[in-house]
Order: sequence, then C-alpha cells, then structure tokens
Amino acid sequence: MSTAVKRACDVCHRRKARCNGIKPCRYCSSARLTCTYNAIPQKKGPKGSKAKVISELRETQRASSLSAKVQSRLSGINSPPCAMPLQPNMGLLSNELIKESIEFFFAHMYPTMPILDRQRLEQQSLYMGQSLDTYCLLTSLCALMLLQPGMVMPGNDSLFKHPGTTITSSHLLIEEAMRVRKGYDYMESPTLNTLCTSYFIFGCYYALEIHEKAWYHLREAATLVHMGGLTQDATYTRFDCIESSRRRRLYWLVFVAERTYALRYNRPLSLPAAINPPTISDDPSDPLVYQLNGFIMMVDLFRPFEGAFMLLWNRTRNEYSPSYLGALQEQVSGMKLPYMDGCASQIGDTHTNQQWMDLANWHLRMQIECLPPPNEDMCQYPVLRDPKCITSQVAIQETNILSVPLVTKLMEIACSLVDVLAMQPSIRDPLSRGPQQHLQALLQLVSILPEQYHLFPLLLSKVHDILPRLANPMLQRAPNNSKVRVTNHHIVQC
Repeated sequence: MSTAVKRACDVCHRRKARCNGIKPCRYCSSARLTCTYNAIPQKKGPKGSKAKVISELRETQRASSLSAKVQSRLSGINSPPCAMPLQPNMGLLSNELIKESIEFFFAHMYPTMPILDRQRLEQQSLYMGQSLDTYCLLTSLCALMLLQPGMVMPGNDSLFKHPGTTITSSHLLIEEAMRVRKGYDYMESPTLNTLCTSYFIFGCYYALEIHEKAWYHLREAATLVHMGGLTQDATYTRFDCIESSRRRRLYWLVFVAERTYALRYNRPLSLPAAINPPTISDDPSDPLVYQLNGFIMMVDLFRPFEGAFMLLWNRTRNEYSPSYLGALQEQVSGMKLPYMDGCASQIGDTHTNQQWMDLANWHLRMQIECLPPPNEDMCQYPVLRDPKCITSQVAIQETNILSVPLVTKLMEIACSLVDVLAMQPSIRDPLSRGPQQHLQALLQLVSILPEQYHLFPLLLSKVHDILPRLANPMLQRAPNNSKVRVTNHHIVQC
C-alpha cells in the first residue's frame, strides 16, 4: 500500500466521495475498481464571466492604489481620468495608512495641533465611504503625516523606500482631497472636519514650502472660521465639550498661523483675539490634556501681536507709542515656560517661537528708531544664553527629537562663537563665562545629537580653520596689574 497523496483519485472525484488519498483507496478497493490519478486538476474559483469580472476588479483596484499612482507619477506617466471625476477613489487610502496616520498624529502632532478627538476620529474612519467630509479629512490628514519626519509608510512595498515617494504620495492625497471637495458644498455649513481639512492642506503646502498655496488655504480656513461664527464665544455653547474645545483650539491655531505669515510675508490679518483662549480645563475628558501647556503658551505668545503692531510692521502706519512697544517687549520676554513633563520637543518649539517674536519686536523698534533709553544695556541681549537654557532642559536621551530649526540655530551660534574666539581675548574674570565656555557647551551638545545632521562637518571645518589663529604669541590685552603710560608717542610699561 502506497502513501497518501494530497488529492482525490479519479473515481472518488467522479463520485464526489471523500477519498483517503491512499492508492488504492478504500472506495476503489471495496468497489473493485482501478484507483487512478490521471485526471488533470482543474483551477479552483469562479469560472467563465464571473472569473473575468473578478480579475477586472482586481486590476482596477490595483491600478487605483496609492503605490500604483505614485509609481506612475514618478515615471512621468499621467494617470487615466476617473470614471466618476468627483467621487472618492477609495483605493488611495488603505486601512493601514489611515491607522498609522492617526497613531502618528496623536503620538507626535497632538501637542501642537490639539484639534481632533481620537475616539471620534477612529469611529468616523470606519464609515468614511458614507461621508465625503470625513473622507477629505482623513485624506488631508494622511497627506500631512506623510511629510512628517519619522513617519513610515505602512506595508512592505519596496517602492516607498525610494527617495521622494512620500512627497509624491502626499501630493496625490492633497489633489484627491481637493478634487473630492469640488463634488459637494463644504462651505454651506462648515463642520469641524471641514475646518481641519483646510488647515491640514495649508500644513501640507507649508511643509512643501509652497507658501502661496499655503496662504490661500490658510485664508480659506480663516474664512470658514468666520462663516461658522467662531469669532464669538456664544457660538461655542451650541456644541458639546469635546466639539467646543476642538473648535476653540482650531480658532487659535489659525490665529497663530495668520500672524506667522503676517510677520514673515506681510500678509493681512483677519482673525481678532476676540474669544477666550484655550485652557487645560476646556475638555476634562481629554486623555492628552497634560500635553497642552506648550500650545497654550504659544497662543499667549502671539495674542499681543494685533493689528496696530502689524500696521507698524508693514510700514503702513507712522504713528507709534514707545510705551506700547516697550510693554509688548516686556510681555513677550517675560513669559515663563510652564512645566511640560515628557514634552521636550515642545520646550524647543515654544522657546524658538518666543525668541523669534522677541526678535521681531526688537527689529521693529530698531526700524522706527524707538530704542530703549541709554541707561538700558541693550548690548546684553540673551541671544546665546536662552538657546543654551532650552537645550539644558532636554535630556540626553531626548536629543533625537530636537527640531531641525533649533539645531540650525545652534549651528549658527556655534559658528558665530568660533569667529568671536578668533578676535576676542579670554575673559579676565575666571568666574565669568566667555565665548570659549559657551562654545564648549554647544559643542558638547552637538556631539550627542543624531549623526544624520549634515551641518556638523561645516562646523568642524570652521573650527579647524579658526583654532590655529588662536595660537598667537602676542598678548591681546594688557594685564590688569600692569601700569601703562604714554610719553612722546611711546608706550612704556612700568
């Protein structure tokens, strides 16, 4: 008797009987039939027209997937037009991408964008095919998350390991969100999802440094805020605690972004500081409320910069009050960073914003010749001390989350200190911290930062270029205990 095989014999297959796979099998033995395995196994699955339909559906879904469209875009091949131009292409957003984007948002982006509720968002994502508003929100959210450093495309598709694929994916998702939005009137009654979608599209173009389009969608978000009546505190009483708090936070997020563009690109303002700012107690059910200190600090930092300041900044107004600018300087400089346990990235972002706003106010005072009184020592500007204070609050194991702007600023300061070292003698007071000590502290921080930063070889080259000049045998300054007198154009040391 031979061993069992994995398929039924010809007789059992014809009789549709269960074969034990042994040659001869028990049915053939009992019926005294020859047990053969000559029949060619047929392919399983639907036959005929049904099989063709399933194959066509599979090919259509494959062609409409995000990876296929990314590959076509990178190859310079235009995607075929959609059969239904304004309907969602459900193949672009996989469940894995949505899940990973939501996880990344609440793990890393929520402290600076606390405008969504996780439980409600995950519930809505299950039925995004029934709501165009939700579909556009998730599409724009995924597009923004793909542009964030550290975000990895889910799945094992080797295509997304190539440079530029995440940027191309983000572009495709932005285009998808804007295309689907044309199919319904999202401006008739703006929802929280509508507002967030506009802000996320703004964020995508901002990250891509396409600032004209970014400004357009930021302006759209501000317009929708006005249309929703969010400039009045009474409007927020119509919503429950979760919805009200997210709308209020979104208002101030757009408020801050407007002022950023106003200061950098001379753009106009449309949102006033007319409603109450967000607080920790806005939503007691928020499990991530302990991360909001940095966001609240950022709102407080930008609130004083109103229309009067922007008119001076844009030089469209000549009248100014020195007391107003002085009070603004004190208000911005005097803000103390609250305790933010476990939010080292917020420390850097908040301090960077504070220093930038402080410098903007100072720059304006220089332009309009509204300088501090002579008795104020304006040379003692804490350009170096404050960034050092920032970095001292970041633990060594958390240096990998230092933002690129902060690292760039440290690089600039370190390079400037190298130049100072080449010209300035050592400090007389041994207890005072001079440029050498500050540079040493910065280089120590730089040495433990991740290796992928490309700026460090430049700094190292600069140090190697400058340090030999410090080996000067001549005194750069007379000693404190020396006595110098001038006689007939000669300097005599006593």
